[in-house]
Amino acid sequence: MSGERVRRLSHAVEVAAPAGVVYQLIADAERWPLYFPPNVHVERLDFDGVRERLRMWVLADGQVRSWTSQRIQDAARRQVTFRQDQVMEQAQSMGGTWTVTALGPERCRLSVEHEFTAAGDRPQDVAWLRAATTANARSDLRSLRFLAQHWGRLDELVLSFEESVRVKGGAELVYGFLYDVADWPQQVPHVRRVQLAEPQVGVQQVTLDLASADGTGAHTVTSVRVCFPHAGRIVHKETATRKLIAAHCGEWSVVPDESGVTVLAQHHVVLREKDIEEVLGAGATLSDARRRVHGELSYQSLQILRLAQQHAQSAVRVL
Repeated sequence: MSGERVRRLSHAVEVAAPAGVVYQLIADAERWPLYFPPNVHVERLDFDGVRERLRMWVLADGQVRSWTSQRIQDAARRQVTFRQDQVMEQAQSMGGTWTVTALGPERCRLSVEHEFTAAGDRPQDVAWLRAATTANARSDLRSLRFLAQHWGRLDELVLSFEESVRVKGGAELVYGFLYDVADWPQQVPHVRRVQLAEPQVGVQQVTLDLASADGTGAHTVTSVRVCFPHAGRIVHKETATRKLIAAHCGEWSVVPDESGVTVLAQHHVVLREKDIEEVLGAGATLSDARRRVHGELSYQSLQILRLAQQHAQSAVRVL
């Protein structure tokens, strides 16, 4: 076994919410892309009620990193331990513990401990891992505190919905249209400009200039897309959101069957209340914001779905 030095980091925050609420947010890792800014996508590979294995895609210092992680949930102690079994490039090992300690019926302390070793103990990798882990831990704690303290209103703040179309055409043509986001300015009316980087196969970092649904304005969003061509899926997470939206993630899914293809666009959104009156005017409510955001995202995704449908159904195949 190598002799890399173990580094330890500790971060904590007090939360004005019951300890059980905070623990549930930690335990529900599949929702982390919606709740935590650095998390792009999480897939649960195995879970027996206590032990689980996760595949995670996370932004660290502006770069998309992916690993698999083993976690053990201890609901009685309100503790979740984790250890990466396929680590990011700079690390030799990475693990730690989330702990929620009750301070009263409506208050608790949330801490996260990390311990890691850098491959070869290279100083530049130690510094990078320390900085990236610290930044993400602080971001996660801020998000957890906000969500826990608004737990009773999450049903109002969170918006989830999906749109779908049927396609009489090849699934690969539909998927190709959705994947080739760089071509959208020539194909999709509300997309004015796309800047695309694909630093690794299947991971796209995209900046889009989008026209509003009513044509009165424009906004820019930045997102990460993780593409699974064999499964017909593209998951996405906005890393720089538009007004009214604190967090937005979703998925494009291409599902073939014996008579054609169903194409779905799923959206999960956390609304940003502080933008409501600035965007919608004095006296506007959270219900108004829900209608506005739902309408805008529904319009844009249905437009893309119908164009993908048209692309697949009008394609000329040479046999």
